Amino acid sequence: MAKKEHVSETPATQLLKAAKVAYTEHPYEYLEHGGAQHSAEVLGLDPFTVVKTLIMQDQDARPLVVLMHGNRKVSTKNLARQIGAKAVEPCAPEVANRHSGYLVGGTSPFGTRKAMPVYIEQSILALPRICINGGRRGFLVGLAPQVCVDLLQARPVNCALAE
Repeated sequence: MAKKEHVSETPATQLLKAAKVAYTEHPYEYLEHGGAQHSAEVLGLDPFTVVKTLIMQDQDARPLVVLMHGNRKVSTKNLARQIGAKAVEPCAPEVANRHSGYLVGGTSPFGTRKAMPVYIEQSILALPRICINGGRRGFLVGLAPQVCVDLLQARPVNCALAE
């Protein structure tokens, strides 16, 4: 029997299917610390359209999700100011894993273990399609960025820094 290139379901794909969201699957060879730049390269995508899912926390260790272009960094100072926090910083990997229910490198904003506020870099919403983690290392899903607002109540922010 021929092996079909299909990634088994994740909490993210289950949520997308339940919400009847049209998406495409983009499996790739995962590279430790390769990040969005690596996945964009191997899939032949513009890293600006590959969106990374970052689990961060505020000064009270309350977790939040930031969706950022693959080739941009987050200005935590600008983000904190826009969301009314004193400070924002990335979570340690094991803390991020605990909040999201995913492994770092395979974190999707969809189907997270904990409900967390989601912030999306405003310019992502202007793109026709994005690729974002599908809930497993080496697996992106392609969809309309508006899905992040519709399903996750993602709030637009302006906190991108050139990489």
